[in-house]
Amino acid sequence: MKNRWLIAASAVGVHASIGSVYAYSVFKNPLETTYGWSSSSVITMFSIAIFCLGLSAAVMGHFVEKHGPRRAGTVAAILFGGGFLIAGIGTSIENLYVLWLGYGVLGGIGLGIGYITPVSTLVKWFPDRRGLATGLAIMGFGFGAMIASPIFNYIMETISIPATFFIMGSVYLVVMLASASYLERPPEGWMPDTMKAAVESGAQEVKQDLTQMTANEAVKTAPFWGLWIMMFINISCGIGVISAASPLAQESVGMNAASAALVVGLMSLFNGLGRIGWASFSDVIGRGTTYMAFFAIQIVAFIWLPSIKSALLFQVVLFTILTCYGGGFATLPAFIGDLFGTKQLGAIHGYVLTAWAAAGLAGPQINNFLREATGSYETPLYIFSGAFVLALVVSMVMQAYIKQARAKLAIQTQQAHA
Repeated sequence: MKNRWLIAASAVGVHASIGSVYAYSVFKNPLETTYGWSSSSVITMFSIAIFCLGLSAAVMGHFVEKHGPRRAGTVAAILFGGGFLIAGIGTSIENLYVLWLGYGVLGGIGLGIGYITPVSTLVKWFPDRRGLATGLAIMGFGFGAMIASPIFNYIMETISIPATFFIMGSVYLVVMLASASYLERPPEGWMPDTMKAAVESGAQEVKQDLTQMTANEAVKTAPFWGLWIMMFINISCGIGVISAASPLAQESVGMNAASAALVVGLMSLFNGLGRIGWASFSDVIGRGTTYMAFFAIQIVAFIWLPSIKSALLFQVVLFTILTCYGGGFATLPAFIGDLFGTKQLGAIHGYVLTAWAAAGLAGPQINNFLREATGSYETPLYIFSGAFVLALVVSMVMQAYIKQARAKLAIQTQQAHA
């Protein structure tokens, strides 16, 4: 029997590697100035990666369930690490389309497979603390950019842009292959010793999931689409800020490029802390209440952000947004388990993450279009705040559904024991 905490560490290894995609904004200005590529062309590289992430997560969810986390993780490592290497070739020969192919298409597909592979496995290893488990793995994704951002910047400044892709692609390939080799599912119905003893003694009751559905059954339900809408809005608005974080900090409060790069890295720290913090907290207050908190906080934060002139206050509000953004991802797998069970959690997770694919196209492009049309980031931030009002309404409806379904399930359980 493998150690579940080492399984969690392996999951963090995979997610910390692929999470470097959120250090993308560090590449934006160097790619534009070095090769003369337009802002929209460079942003397209990031949009393609997120789009392919969402689609591959949806399509390959069944592959993960069928072949297991070790094989799926290996495939993810080859595609993501290899994508970085091809991106290095693209920048070496100054070919934008090869860069899109490597970083965007292949890297994005590796992102999608690598993202869902350890998460569905961890939920099964931590039946007693689902939120904590998914928060641990997805925390690594948030921390990935914090680690990568200064390293990317350093290699670009001291060597070159192609060297950055070649060196880091090789590193990610090794780390992800090593991490994937330890991933494995627990036996069916497995529980940790302390939980098993508590259940057998009657001191603890196993909390039932509302249903046990396949992915194709779940996608036909209203709660699935409620999750999809909430994630689409949370991701679109968050990515809109993340993709422009470095230039936004320079424009709004006058930071230089090096300071802005540091902000990008610190954003990733709070992105990661929000993932473990909010996901663990959701074990206490419930997933529905957690999402309502995300949206209420961000309605205020997005309205406030463009008027801030203090660099310190700007960072506090920005980092708060990032905790909610990261928390949305980390709480999602546990929410899916609560609603639809663990029967095909990986596949259902992949289906919901098509919202990430759509948001990857919508968020950066809307932000960039409005920025170029208005000359500032103020208008897109106000529009994003309005979108969070809709997300809050959906989350309230979801919370009402959960309470009703829990009450119905309790009655059915009592009748079955009568």
